[in-house]
Amino acid sequence: MRSTDRQGGWGRVAIDRIWSYAPDSGHTEGQDLTGFAVAATDGTIGHVDREAAPHDMRHLVVDTGVWVFGRSVLVPAGVVTGIDIPGRKVTLACSRGDAKAAPRFQTDSETRDRQYLRAVGDYYDRLPPREAAAV
Repeated sequence: MRSTDRQGGWGRVAIDRIWSYAPDSGHTEGQDLTGFAVAATDGTIGHVDREAAPHDMRHLVVDTGVWVFGRSVLVPAGVVTGIDIPGRKVTLACSRGDAKAAPRFQTDSETRDRQYLRAVGDYYDRLPPREAAAV
């Protein structure tokens, strides 16, 4: 799956790029985003519970609080369009509905399950491009 090109909503992108922060996202290696607010293009979806990168598939686990009945969503790093360090906010290139409709995240073991992570990556890769909200 690594370095395979696919036509998706993000344009012609190497599939592994959905799992990497874009160079212009504001991400700095070693930066801890835990607790940062997470904003979709149409509003806040929760806060970063943790980051993980099993199988080189870097992602955020976002605690949605009561918005999605207390469940968490998994967001690939490539969906992050901006990181505001002083404002403690991460901005995404997807809507609240997109995040809510992503493959359901139910257990922590899924954050290490290659098949589940591929399904999440494929889902976000196929979304139409959106204008990012201001960070």
